[in-house]
Amino acid sequence: MPELTSVALGPFFDQRHTDLVDRLGAVVEALTGAEHDAVKVAAALGSVHQLYAYLVPEACGGAAVGKGDDERYVDVRSLCLIREALGFASPLADGIFAVQGLGSYPIALAGSEAQKQRWLGDVISGARIAAFALTEPEAGSDVASMRTTARRDGDGWVLDGDKTLISNVPIAQHHVVFAKVVGDAAESRAGRKAITAFVVDRDSEGLERQPQPMSIAHPIGMLHMRGCRVGADALLGDVGGGFKLAMQTLDAFRISVGAAANGMANAALSDSVAHCKARVQFGKPLAEQQMVQAYLAEMATDLDAARLLVARAAWAKDTHGGRRSGEAAMAKMFATEAAQTIIDKAVQLHGGRGVLSGTRVEALYRDIRPLRIYEGTTEIQKLIIARELVS
Repeated sequence: MPELTSVALGPFFDQRHTDLVDRLGAVVEALTGAEHDAVKVAAALGSVHQLYAYLVPEACGGAAVGKGDDERYVDVRSLCLIREALGFASPLADGIFAVQGLGSYPIALAGSEAQKQRWLGDVISGARIAAFALTEPEAGSDVASMRTTARRDGDGWVLDGDKTLISNVPIAQHHVVFAKVVGDAAESRAGRKAITAFVVDRDSEGLERQPQPMSIAHPIGMLHMRGCRVGADALLGDVGGGFKLAMQTLDAFRISVGAAANGMANAALSDSVAHCKARVQFGKPLAEQQMVQAYLAEMATDLDAARLLVARAAWAKDTHGGRRSGEAAMAKMFATEAAQTIIDKAVQLHGGRGVLSGTRVEALYRDIRPLRIYEGTTEIQKLIIARELVS
């Protein structure tokens, strides 16, 4: 099990979190070096390791985390511990786990009782994999510029548009799709106020899924909706409530992105320490050479600082509620940027071996890069932090 003491036993965590860390040891052992089979990994996270339960509020059948009467509460500290462990063991598993949360939490937040019963039980077990379809070819950080539309058609809806860079698309059974209402349903809504959420089954008429190749092992793709017909029961929450729902969802999970980055950074640091102890140059191990020691010291300090920021933000979210946007942005920004630096130093310490295909630090160098982009780029996090300061 990776060293998690600075997080799990710190003042920001409770006994149940320490117990969870003990459980995660077996998960890390099972997933480390797992083959790049997204379907098998996704199934194992649910049916074998039962981790998806932490993505769903206890009131909706999720894991017991101490707020069983709150249908909006997921324990962010638990999510962070899980994602740090998965980031250490298998970035592929971490990505699938995270998007399973993004594609199910909106249902817990805004879904009817019928929708919760229909979707969430299978999400917890892993029988159903979810996706979160917000990004479009011309709408990334600028969500309000999305072009996907939804119009009423009899008792149902018709969706038209394209979504891109949607994680889990190749393996998902349903997608939470965000679109702008038009026609009679628009009711003079425009911009963000027109954005509405829908749960769209992968077999819906008029929906085409297209995988997109990535430089890392990660299931991702596009959704093409051409007259995509869904029933009235696909509407998630209120017409016009989609933007708020998307932001609430991202805010709940953004902190845990930093935790995943910490797991990847920890893997790079662990491999670097082992390599530097074993590798002899100029008559002594690299670990005894001062320049190398300076690198390792910087890597360890950056990792610990990132863990503390993530732990503080998760604690604030769990204990005080609200959006906690400033703390979340700091944690996400610092941890992902620090992890990129730590992993870059790990590659440098490994020398030529660090860029050979098949070595973990080489894979981590590719795995860490998307974390500085998704769920809000580093630049967007800086804007959020600055807004908190001057508002």
